Amino acid sequence: MITAGAYEMAEMQLMDVARRICHAASSAAVPIRVVGGLAAFLYVDDREPIAARLTPEVEIAIRNSDLDRLRAAAERHGFTFRGNAFHLSDSGPRSSVRLVFAEHGDSARLRELPVATIADLVCLELTSFRLNNKLHIQDLDGVGLITPEIEACLSPLLRDRLAEVRATE
Repeated sequence: MITAGAYEMAEMQLMDVARRICHAASSAAVPIRVVGGLAAFLYVDDREPIAARLTPEVEIAIRNSDLDRLRAAAERHGFTFRGNAFHLSDSGPRSSVRLVFAEHGDSARLRELPVATIADLVCLELTSFRLNNKLHIQDLDGVGLITPEIEACLSPLLRDRLAEVRATE
């Protein structure tokens, strides 16, 4: 009998949560994008699977003005809203969806999910600039996803932050 390992099970659970919140958003015509660690994981996994680092949560970018519509739709799909996150009552501890409030931008489709473009993801990660954001930048940069074109579009502050991350690799 072949069974999935803990890593594969965690990935499947995160992807299920992401798909469920994206389905809820789509049912209410609320534009969202997967961002954060899951977005970085999907891009890196697409480029070089062995370098992909799994994240413990799902993060989505949403406009503040769409929150009430998403909340109503998410509740119809089994989510509850507490703090700054949606939670599934029928899943384990890695079943939350953290919200990042941002204007809607372009998205790519990865594994049937709307994911922030690499350029937008890099800007969001360098703007937040916590330890986990720096790790996401290292992962993206390590497989060549932060191109000179993306770097050229960064503000001076974000270019400095990118240089700081690169100096610590």
